[in-house]
Amino acid sequence: MAKVNITRDIIHRQIKERGALGFERHYHVTDPFIRRLGLEAELQGHSGCVNCLEWNEKGDLLASGSDDQHTIVWDPLHHKKLLSMHTGHTANIFSVKFLPHSGDRILITGAADSKVHVHDLTVKETIHMFGDHTNRVKRIATAPMWPNTFWSAAEDGLIRQYDLRENSKRSEVLIDLTEYCGELVEAKCLTVNPQDNNYLAVGANEPFVRLYDIRMIHNHRKSMKQSPSAGVHTFCDRQKPLPDGAAQYYVAGHLPVKLPDYNNRLRVLVATYVTFSPDGTELLVNMGGEQVYLFDLTYKQRPYTFLLPKKCHTSGEVQNGKTATNGVSNGIHLHSNGFRLSEGRGHGSPQVELPPYLERIKQQANEAFACQQWTQAIQLYSRAIQKAPNNAMLYGNRAAAYMKRKWDGDHYDALRDCLKAISLNPCHLKAHFRLARCLFELKYVAEALECLDDFKGKFPEQAHSSACDALDRDINAALFSKSDNAEDKKAGGPIRLRATGRKASISEDEMVLRERSYDYKFRYCGHCNTTTDIKEANFFGSNAQYIVSGSDDGSFFIWEKETTNLVRVLQGDESIVNCLQPHPSYCFLATSGIDPVVRLWNPRPESETLNGRVVVDMEGASQANQRRMNADPLEVMLLNMGYRITGLTSGGAGGSDDEDSSEGQVQCRPS
Repeated sequence: MAKVNITRDIIHRQIKERGALGFERHYHVTDPFIRRLGLEAELQGHSGCVNCLEWNEKGDLLASGSDDQHTIVWDPLHHKKLLSMHTGHTANIFSVKFLPHSGDRILITGAADSKVHVHDLTVKETIHMFGDHTNRVKRIATAPMWPNTFWSAAEDGLIRQYDLRENSKRSEVLIDLTEYCGELVEAKCLTVNPQDNNYLAVGANEPFVRLYDIRMIHNHRKSMKQSPSAGVHTFCDRQKPLPDGAAQYYVAGHLPVKLPDYNNRLRVLVATYVTFSPDGTELLVNMGGEQVYLFDLTYKQRPYTFLLPKKCHTSGEVQNGKTATNGVSNGIHLHSNGFRLSEGRGHGSPQVELPPYLERIKQQANEAFACQQWTQAIQLYSRAIQKAPNNAMLYGNRAAAYMKRKWDGDHYDALRDCLKAISLNPCHLKAHFRLARCLFELKYVAEALECLDDFKGKFPEQAHSSACDALDRDINAALFSKSDNAEDKKAGGPIRLRATGRKASISEDEMVLRERSYDYKFRYCGHCNTTTDIKEANFFGSNAQYIVSGSDDGSFFIWEKETTNLVRVLQGDESIVNCLQPHPSYCFLATSGIDPVVRLWNPRPESETLNGRVVVDMEGASQANQRRMNADPLEVMLLNMGYRITGLTSGGAGGSDDEDSSEGQVQCRPS
């Protein structure tokens, strides 16, 4: 992070009162604070796992819910328990929320007994009990714009809305996921946009995350009731529970095609937590069984599949990013698995050389790559890309590092980097070849063959290299294998949406919405999320400068948002960290998990002795988590029991490329 002059900013804040908010947001969470983050206190009072945490708006109260069916309200600044009450639930509490504009008097809880309870903290009584759900209630959401209204998500596939002003003790169904996805769908999490409370995000036991316009849904229902034919229920009415435009889907572009492989390995993809950024422009998703993803709600992009400039300038140009053009003017966005070529020709000027400090970072990244320190190389390239976002060579080099590391999703990120490099420089030789390899690894075999043929035509001097021959053999072998399963392919539907195992129960409307889904902007790797389905990930800082997530290894991870680089790992639980809730205005973090305690974290004094909870070997922890995510479920169970599994490979997860060592001229060696 860049150095700042805090003295100058303090004076500026004193002179200009309007600058106070900007000052607070800028210095809310800073890099020095993150580097000094440590354990301040442990709040003891629960007798079971602490499954949920919630700050009040001012940040002077913290509520927790537990397997012991109690909720506790804490004074976290003085480490005191203010109130403890049994909620009336008969099973684990999974969600707790303060009702907005209630003076912190009303608390809502949802639990595994399928019930939603509303409590008056001043008299320690449960004043409302809702039993409309038929399966576990996983999350509660509230909205400041509607102080008497809240929502619940449960494993019966329903999103219910409650209005405490109504005399009725029942809720209404806002969204029924089973009408789109069949009876086995489960709603796992939900959240309301803090800047526009009309938008509700929902995660389920699948890779797609849904964003709904509540206002459109209500207006649609109202118009249906007022319609003269409202009493006539047709098949079309039943199939159209939501109006067109009321739902938008988001998914990491590589996950739908990976579902068959994950299902075969009993690896479940489930959105365990969703949350909006403080300004409401970004959506963060902790994807169980995979990584953490950030979606840009303003500058949306379709899942990347393939884009290759059709024209390339003469061979007299320098290749591999050292001389470049602007490439295709309309950018990169494809949402089908078809092979598409841009008709445009780049009209750019030679790329500006990197400034000396970025050139040094690039050289450090190249050295890390040469030492097979793939993650370090990726982080260094990412840092350089943040400062020089239009440098094709940096994207091409980072793609090579992703392809070598082979963690889950790395080949898709490499494909994105290759496409970006080609858009900046259509004659980037290595990016073209790496793109073909990425397509092959992502199971787009026919597209990989066409891409490789295009590569050979553009760069005939490489057409008979050992790397090309090896990839050609791999592709043809895969095509031959796929021809044996032609019937399966015909029955599978679009490749991005295929093989959920329950295709017959997915409606046509759902298929259309999935096909129109948007891709992620950033991906955060290192943690493991396979054991629990309530694991959170959150923005940290008023400007959402950092991302935090719990993990199955008992640690929590902190990344820089813009570079996606991992900057801090702390041991937060003896088993699993599930909950992380940042304070609304201080650099203060509350966490919980399997241990029956709530832990509070803040920047420790510089004079304090060594922080024993810091995980120094962040790379080793990240690699172990990637192996854990790809382990056999039985092996994971044994790991949880304390056995050491020796059958896991020491390399990155996700399988081997079987790359020919001689292909360095076009793929491996960074530029």
